[in-house]
Amino acid sequence: MRWKEKMEKRRVIIVGLDGVPLRLLIDLADKGVMPNTQKVISSSIFCRMQSSIPEVSSVAWSSIITGKNPAEHGIFGFTDLFPNSYQLKFPNFNDLESQPFWKLINGESIIVNVPSTYPVQEMKGVHISGFVSIDFSKSVFPKSLIPTLKEFDYRLDVDSTLAHQSMDLFFSDLEKAYIASIKTYRYLWKSFDWKVFMFVFTGTDRLMHFLWNAYEDEHHKYHGPFLDHFKKVDEVIGEMVSASREEDLFIMLSDHGFERLDYDVYINSFLKQEGFLHFNGNKEPELIDMSSSTKAFALDPARIYINLKGKYPNGSVDKRDEEKVLKDLEKLFSSLEIGNRKMIRSIYRKEEIYSGPLIEKAPDLILVGDKGFNLKGNIKSEKTVGKEIFTGKHTQDDAFLLIKGRVGENILPDYPTVCDVKDLIISQ
Repeated sequence: MRWKEKMEKRRVIIVGLDGVPLRLLIDLADKGVMPNTQKVISSSIFCRMQSSIPEVSSVAWSSIITGKNPAEHGIFGFTDLFPNSYQLKFPNFNDLESQPFWKLINGESIIVNVPSTYPVQEMKGVHISGFVSIDFSKSVFPKSLIPTLKEFDYRLDVDSTLAHQSMDLFFSDLEKAYIASIKTYRYLWKSFDWKVFMFVFTGTDRLMHFLWNAYEDEHHKYHGPFLDHFKKVDEVIGEMVSASREEDLFIMLSDHGFERLDYDVYINSFLKQEGFLHFNGNKEPELIDMSSSTKAFALDPARIYINLKGKYPNGSVDKRDEEKVLKDLEKLFSSLEIGNRKMIRSIYRKEEIYSGPLIEKAPDLILVGDKGFNLKGNIKSEKTVGKEIFTGKHTQDDAFLLIKGRVGENILPDYPTVCDVKDLIISQ
């Protein structure tokens, strides 16, 4: 078959490794833990990729599947506010303002476990949503697949609460979720005629949150089980590459990176301490309890909103005073240190990183933590700095992108953001 004819039959295979940093992938490939990955790296375009800002899965995966930035697709975090309100809402797939790539291509797609795609919508092909997925019946299209998935003991996510009880219980559930997801991928791969097959491993993210220290410490009790999970992921990567055709395009990527977590930093506690954030009453505070003297507040993980008059019910900041408040906040956050270590690496105004019709919904400032600092928007915390069960945290600048297969001349081997991947898929 001539190459032009083969290209007309070309398929696209996309494997997501949630949270996996480029340096970890290189390390495990070089050490022989992931030999199939090492082999595919050696014959592919392989590069570092910047994540979204903030570097959370809901924002990053929404950017990956739409090729748009948050001011176009409308997802700025796992939480948001209802208009003219302090009432929290939890955006889902129905709130996505841009079309995912599978609604823009010819042919059927198989989409499995992509985060922030719940509830599923009617489409050409199959869609099983990833976290956060609540109701199984709203997580699968077509619904006729549900009995098969239940037969496989399919899990919508790893039960991370088990890690708070016992790491052995956590690993047991991680293994069960992995086995069921692989049964599902193999069944769908063989049972449907598809143009695009997208499959995301999210157990990697869960594992690194709880046990990044087990990766770094060869003597850690769970160092072996940590590596074993990545060995199993690598086996599936090898299987998919082997099952692909010569003309197929194979893409592998992560949505953000990971590193050791040293400190949790509670942004709203600093805002309270420095007089930017006030609450009415003595009860455990909620956003709706903010007083009219509040100048700014934060939503997870570190999205700062100016409490503007006319925009919020108890808005206190006049538009003419907004610039001064922004500068005062920038001064505060740039000064935060512990043990001569800066907590905040970067401070962005929304206009610096977002562009599009939804920019007015964007936070006014967005913070990125420095190495080892995990930024949190917990409104109830009285601590400014602490440490909980997690030993690993997201990074913004250490995601990866791998492309195996012939691509058009306009596709460059340097992808600065996750937003470019959709265009690569559509162009094929």
